[in-house]
Amino acid sequence: MTARIVAGIDLGGTAVNYTFLDERGQFLIEGLCEHPARSVEGPQVCLQQIVDGLEMAARVAGIQRDSIIAVGLDTPGPASATGVLSHRGSTNFVHPEWAGYDIRAGLETSLGLPVCYLNDGNAAALWGHVSIFGSGNQATSISAIIGTGLGGGVITGGRVIVGRNGFGGELGHVLIPYQTIPGIEGLIPECNCGRVGDLESLCSLTAIRRTLLPYFLAHAPGHELSRCEDIGQAAKLVRGLAERGDPLARDIFRVQARALGLFFDKMINVFDPDVLVVGGGAVETGPDFRTWFIDEIRQGMPPQREEQAGIPIHVIPNGDTAGARGAALEAVHLVQDRGL
Repeated sequence: MTARIVAGIDLGGTAVNYTFLDERGQFLIEGLCEHPARSVEGPQVCLQQIVDGLEMAARVAGIQRDSIIAVGLDTPGPASATGVLSHRGSTNFVHPEWAGYDIRAGLETSLGLPVCYLNDGNAAALWGHVSIFGSGNQATSISAIIGTGLGGGVITGGRVIVGRNGFGGELGHVLIPYQTIPGIEGLIPECNCGRVGDLESLCSLTAIRRTLLPYFLAHAPGHELSRCEDIGQAAKLVRGLAERGDPLARDIFRVQARALGLFFDKMINVFDPDVLVVGGGAVETGPDFRTWFIDEIRQGMPPQREEQAGIPIHVIPNGDTAGARGAALEAVHLVQDRGL
């Protein structure tokens, strides 16, 4: 009997990551399996790269290309629920031909296979959910994934809430009462989206670079990071310093954790979820720092109802491959929904 396998494809700014999921629910590639993305060169070059990379990944996994029956694709946004990229473009899709491009349909034509689409935050959130509860569950989870921006997703009954326009689970742009966070008096956190005081404006690498690091360095001009000529490079050093106990770096991550606590409080009252999930760079660290960070999240949460006070906070496993795994899981839903 011919094997029936689905593929998960995570398209990033510089690389495409692949995985495969078989009928037993086993992932056939454990770690990263990458191929150059070349997204800056436009749709035709990028889609051919994805097709070529899938052939390469199939060889790595030891499977036949014709055993793949469906594909899940995830990309950064902004894009619609069906994979139509924004006309305004984005950091990852700067080539003018990407504006309004239906990347899901384009890849489906290129591969000759059914393709479904999620944004990268939703895909990682789906993997985080299934890694905790398994498939076929009725649980609800809220995931916040800290990267250059703030992604994430709301999963209920094993399905991603995407909304009418695909903006469901845009958790980074939920406004929080940031003025209640101690230690940032006078700070005005502005987000790239134009909002002031949303989660991403405080809880992202961009927030460290644009807002938090300049703010804290202004109060500690002799700090070693003040000697960096490039604030972007300095921002990338903050996590390592925080892991080693540097007070200024810890203060920055404390602000991020407290912001997450305020955000999760909102989500608890809206969804009454089974678990809260954190992913991304802030928790892809050593166990001591990870424990400290999660404790700070809890300290940032206002008092909960007695029934909700012990809600668990989990960390997404396999962080580098979370997007591809989530995309593959969504491809399973596609197979089920279409009876393939």
